[in-house]
Amino acid sequence: MKVDLSDEAIEYGLVARQALEAAGGEGLVQDAEVDPSRRTELVEPVLAELGAWDLQPRADADELQASAALCRSAGYWATPYPVAERLARPRDLGVDGLVVVDPARPAGTVAGIDRRWAAVTLAGDRSHARTVARATPANRNDAFVDDLDLEPIDQAGADDVALALTLPCWTLLGMLDRAIDLTRQHVLDREQFGQPLAGFQSVQFQLTDAEVERSGLDVLARYTLWSVLTDQPGAIEDALALRLAALDAAEIVLRVTHQLHGASGFCDETSLSWISRHSQPLRRLPYGTSRTQDQLVRRLGRQPLAGLFDEAGDDPLVLRSS
Repeated sequence: MKVDLSDEAIEYGLVARQALEAAGGEGLVQDAEVDPSRRTELVEPVLAELGAWDLQPRADADELQASAALCRSAGYWATPYPVAERLARPRDLGVDGLVVVDPARPAGTVAGIDRRWAAVTLAGDRSHARTVARATPANRNDAFVDDLDLEPIDQAGADDVALALTLPCWTLLGMLDRAIDLTRQHVLDREQFGQPLAGFQSVQFQLTDAEVERSGLDVLARYTLWSVLTDQPGAIEDALALRLAALDAAEIVLRVTHQLHGASGFCDETSLSWISRHSQPLRRLPYGTSRTQDQLVRRLGRQPLAGLFDEAGDDPLVLRSS
């Protein structure tokens, strides 16, 4: 199986990105941060027009790839809506979305959205989830985060975990796409010592390092889609490995892009600041880097990940056939 997304999924993702831009682009997250209760009215009509809720990512490769492309486009504009969580909804619970949670401190980016939520742990324990509004958030990073009150349902969520872990990684990938695009344009426009910043070798090296991380995550994200779709025995481990790679890539890409923007990258007048700030919940929930790594190691034990290469060491861009 080829790693590349289908032409239809790529086109759908492009249409979604354009539709979200036309609806306000990064202005959507700026408006929603002021009043999180407006997230539904700001975003849901656009997604409904795109047919987002008709997608069935568990059905076949086309539906899954289109869902991933939509999540990526939503991330590109830091769209203030849990698109991935809505798309990951289980088939059998009659809910509108699914959130992967840390059972010790369940939370999700679902503040201000009146929907029926379910939660699942890495162990496959499923619960109905009721949002518990926080007091004034400690910082603006948590503007869309609510704690969750869980009512246990069953322990049959093993098949839900991989998809629910994978789709948010595509949202984060879209954020990194945007961070790279913004920074590339910034170093072309900004001059120092009579030439664009892009002309300095050190800047070229830094931006190349960031792009290598982003493009590597892109390939791994597509591999993980195949693993999830074909119900590989290690699909959850693949999804955890994808999340770990996404967190590492985000750390490097956002560090480099902030450095190249300078102090302006932390100002609200700069688009990068909105991308960076609203990537934080994705990077912390349900687990940050250390806990994600710990969970992956515990699940793997002494068994290695299958990875992109088949047993014969063939071209890594061609996956093992199912």
